[in-house]
Amino acid sequence: MTPKPARQREQGAPERDSEGDRPRTYDLSNHFLVAMPGMLDPNFDGSVVLIAEHNDNGALGLVINRPIELDLATLFDRIDLKLAQGELSASSVFFGGPVQTDRGFVLHRPVGAWGSTVAVGESVGLTSSKDVLEAVAEGHGPQQILVTLGCAGWGPGQLEDEIARNAWLTIPADAGLIFDTPAEDRLSRAFGLIGIDPAFLSSSVGHA
Repeated sequence: MTPKPARQREQGAPERDSEGDRPRTYDLSNHFLVAMPGMLDPNFDGSVVLIAEHNDNGALGLVINRPIELDLATLFDRIDLKLAQGELSASSVFFGGPVQTDRGFVLHRPVGAWGSTVAVGESVGLTSSKDVLEAVAEGHGPQQILVTLGCAGWGPGQLEDEIARNAWLTIPADAGLIFDTPAEDRLSRAFGLIGIDPAFLSSSVGHA
């Protein structure tokens, strides 16, 4: 059979499989997903998500701009660790997504070597094992951390389909936005990374 010629596609938009009925998987690891104005899922409305892993089996990410009414000192107490009082102890824990909401996930810089870590780019790690928090409590953990309860997960092809439906804008990740930008400014800063003013967006806008 003679193969069909490749079709042109919008820059950054997902490719389609040979039947044209489902987006083909492409790697968005170390990218931000930024919710478009038409986002209907309240778990992700107005959210910025860091994608840590993305492959043929699906995607895993963390919402990074939704602090909850829980600080790190209280969280550490709940897991029988003592965090010294200071700026870090007063830092907020974040809603990381609607999956495994009773489980903690830690974004940190530098990557280091912990029990269960996924490297997200060259400088950021995502760890789900307790040893990284134990090190923080003892004063020799990563220099910067962001702790979430829960994560965001997509099955095979699910994220690609949402992107094709203009639910998300995709942007290469910036570690400075995660660790050095106040939570309330992360959404606007994410749009600013590609020169977009969110006030001018509509739900029909495509992808970056």
